[in-house]
Amino acid sequence: MSVDAFAIEQTGPGRLEVSGTLSFETAAAALRGGTRLIGSAGGPCTIGLSRVAMGDSAGLAVLLEWLAVARAKGTSIRYDSVPDQILAIARISDVQDLLTAGT
Repeated sequence: MSVDAFAIEQTGPGRLEVSGTLSFETAAAALRGGTRLIGSAGGPCTIGLSRVAMGDSAGLAVLLEWLAVARAKGTSIRYDSVPDQILAIARISDVQDLLTAGT
């Protein structure tokens, strides 16, 4: 997987896994992919981020937008294993609680 690659897939009922990079280069694809899958199982889901190799402020923006997408679809998401890079940006931006709710 190249450094600017991104993938999101459903790995089980209510479970999505993200791999690759969540960055400026992949934000548009990430937003589209997540929006398509969030809520497709008909209920809350967990999004695993342990295979995210790198993230930046655009990656944080995608994660926050996915929360809004879930809310608009009448469901919720919980993030598992948020990368330290993204958590650091979230902490500075005072939005860390949005990413860690339910963990």
